Amino acid sequence: MEEERPSTLPFATSFNPSNPLGALDELLDFIGQKSNFLIKDTAEKEIVTAVTAAITKERQRKTEEESVIMTLEPETTPPEESGEKMSKKAAKKEAAKLEKLRRKKEQQEEESSRNATSMSLEDDEYSSNYGDVILSGLPDPKAETWRKAVEGKEWTDVSDLVGEMVGSEVLIRGRVHTVRSGMFVILRQSGFTVQCVAKKSEETKVSANMINFLKELSDESIVEVIGVVSLPKDPVTGATQQQVEIQVRKVYCLSRSLPKLPLIPEDAARSEADIEKSEKDAAKRTTGRRKRYVRILQDTRLNNRVLDLRTPANQAIFTLTCRFKYTFAELLSSKGFIDINTPRILGGSSEGGSAVFRFDYKGKPACLAQSPQLYKQMAICADFPRVFVIGPVFRAEDSFSHRHLCEFTGVDVEMGIQRDYTELMDQVDHLFLPTFTKINEMFSKELETVRKQYPFEPLKFHEKTLRLTFEEGIQILKEAGVEIDPFGDLNTESERRLGQLIREKYNTDFYILYRFPLAVRPFYTMPCEDDPRYSKSFDVFLRGEEIISGGQRIHDPEMLEKRARECGINVETISTYIDSFRYGAPPHGGFGMGLERVVMLFCGLDNIRKTSLFPRDPHRLAPKLYITKTTMLLPFYFLIIYWFNSFCRIYKYTTHK
Repeated sequence: MEEERPSTLPFATSFNPSNPLGALDELLDFIGQKSNFLIKDTAEKEIVTAVTAAITKERQRKTEEESVIMTLEPETTPPEESGEKMSKKAAKKEAAKLEKLRRKKEQQEEESSRNATSMSLEDDEYSSNYGDVILSGLPDPKAETWRKAVEGKEWTDVSDLVGEMVGSEVLIRGRVHTVRSGMFVILRQSGFTVQCVAKKSEETKVSANMINFLKELSDESIVEVIGVVSLPKDPVTGATQQQVEIQVRKVYCLSRSLPKLPLIPEDAARSEADIEKSEKDAAKRTTGRRKRYVRILQDTRLNNRVLDLRTPANQAIFTLTCRFKYTFAELLSSKGFIDINTPRILGGSSEGGSAVFRFDYKGKPACLAQSPQLYKQMAICADFPRVFVIGPVFRAEDSFSHRHLCEFTGVDVEMGIQRDYTELMDQVDHLFLPTFTKINEMFSKELETVRKQYPFEPLKFHEKTLRLTFEEGIQILKEAGVEIDPFGDLNTESERRLGQLIREKYNTDFYILYRFPLAVRPFYTMPCEDDPRYSKSFDVFLRGEEIISGGQRIHDPEMLEKRARECGINVETISTYIDSFRYGAPPHGGFGMGLERVVMLFCGLDNIRKTSLFPRDPHRLAPKLYITKTTMLLPFYFLIIYWFNSFCRIYKYTTHK
């Protein structure tokens, strides 16, 4: 039978200030004896072992300190007279006095070292040209020097540094990417890098102390450099701005980074090909040492996302994401679409099924919107001829695939239909083909930056998008030996295989399949008149994976209610939606897509988490993985350490008292 969890820790109420080490023994016994019901797997036991070892080490240190004091006491027999008692107290007092003198001497030595460094800086006639700047609102002489140095100057972006600027003085702000010999500093700003050179001379007003200051700068610290643009003898291959460099005149550090980082952006920016090459070179080398690059795993990247996002490829990916989003919005607006905002809290599911995040909404059941589907249709019923929505979408699917997220940015379109639902596919052409062309032409530099770390082939697409019926797609797969249910849906493997076959046959990565089986579409999809087994719907594919699902909607309330019941949806939860069609609704349809998936496939990336700023999946609710049994125990471990430190402080106080 499983042991019951104690309501209180045994040492929490029995702590004796005069004997903290005895209480600590109880603490260690508690960890050793009672942790079996808390921890079950090896990894968690290793955590407990590490914490226990740390506490034991601290205990030994405290014991040694106590022994030092005891050695200073005279060896006497148990005192019987008050004079002997006074002698023992005097010994303890003397020991405390010696300890105090020792600490005072250490402080004086540290202060002397700091004063020597300070005097060295003060002796430097160019000390005002460099240093740490504290911008905390408190008086700081160095901050005043920095303000005077940058007063009247305009900041220049690293990306704008070109050969035409040679001889001009510039002010740039960026992060320390790397420092070599103190003389060469690579400065990084939003993925662009430039080499800054500090040469000791009277002319440049660069002193040896300034070079030492640069040597001590930790990577990722934020600095401002004032210098002169010059031409290097040879192109700087280690920087994006290869044709220029900066001759440093002044440099100020605005924020220092920790010297040891959980992830180094320079390592995170390397391609898989570079890493594999370094491994092969290291394996071949028989003498000396060959540097082997570090491979940063995906979880490490996502757990330290702020550092990972600083790489040039990530900077380019999210620049492209922004451009895709606003290009879509511009093109839709130019076609008469109105940008609307729809609720993300619903009384019932918008797509049907169980993949929704449910919660209590003021005593009523509610869920997060799987899509803005119901409300964009209601907008059409409200006489908005064409609408679109760009915003968050939530799916509670337990999918751990490379292309699914629990939260993503949806781009949803809805419009009235004049003749038939092929007008929707025409709108897809009007939206995507100009976007692909614009991205390729105007953002080639960002695409090349992504390609440098994550190589991919340019997207192939036709001026008129290829359209095939679902039955034709199934036939192509059958001819290749792939058996598919003619009235089922395509799985990921079938989609990819079909994409390969279509690329070989039609030389395109972008195509449309339409007339899908009704059974695999949402309840609001309009059936085909000639064969109700099929629907007036379509999917759009990019590099063999689905990016868009769309079709014509049912605008008849009785048919809509019937289809909802057939799909297992409680009609009462969507009564407002159905009632909106009882007041007259035009034929209409639309489509929706995930922005992150579009960017992922356009750039040929292997995982959608690369195109989500802070991805949410079944295992990730923050930059770090969501709370597990191990992380639930961490507060308990921290509490133990806190109590132990409290014991030590009380013990120290009572001893000196």
